[in-house]
Order: sequence, then C-alpha cells, then structure tokens
Amino acid sequence: MDYLFSAVLVVHILAAIGVIGLVLVQHGKGADMGAAFGSGASGSLFGATGSANFLSRATAVLATVFFVTSLSLAYIASSKPKTAGSVMQDAIKSEPVPASPVGAVDKGGSPSDTDSKAKDIPR
Repeated sequence: MDYLFSAVLVVHILAAIGVIGLVLVQHGKGADMGAAFGSGASGSLFGATGSANFLSRATAVLATVFFVTSLSLAYIASSKPKTAGSVMQDAIKSEPVPASPVGAVDKGGSPSDTDSKAKDIPR
C-alpha cells in the first residue's frame, strides 16, 4: 500500500508542476492585441490558433489528472488502519497518576468510622 501511495504522490506532484508550467506559458486575452501591432506573438510553434487549442487541452488533461490523484491520495490516507486509539489516550496511559495528593497524610480510618458517619446523615 505504501508503494501505491508513493507512486500516486509522484504523479500528483508532476501533474501540479505541469499545470503550473502550462498556465504560465499560455497567453492571456490581451495577447492578441499585441500580435496585431507586429510583436510576433502570432507566429508561435503551433501556429496562430494551434497553440491555444493544444495548451488548453493539455492543461485540462493535467488538471483532470491532478484532481483524480488528489481524490485517490485522500482515499488512501483515510483507509489506513489506525495503530492506536488517539493521541490523548496515549498521553493518559504514559503519565503515572499519584494515588494521593503530595503532602497529604493518611489518617488510617477504620471501616467503623464510615458506618458512624452514615448514621449521622438525615433521611
């Protein structure tokens, strides 16, 4: 299961880096106006309209891969069995609890003392 988690995590990171790179390479809406005045942006590697189609489709594919790997990482992480109950249970078990407060003196009362106290309580 750890191998699957590692493989999905690597694909997830590569998809994230790819989406970031493709978004940075794409032209904005105002880039066409600059091409009209001779900046040469229209003559790209994929042609005038081919770059927009190719880059937008590649971005959509990588975004889908990123989404699917995000869901699968969440599922893998939630389906792992718990090794212990909770953090608070571990903290309670590890700390020794004193039987009596520090400085308290045990008076050594007998069971007959509790019986006499019970008779003093009104009904």
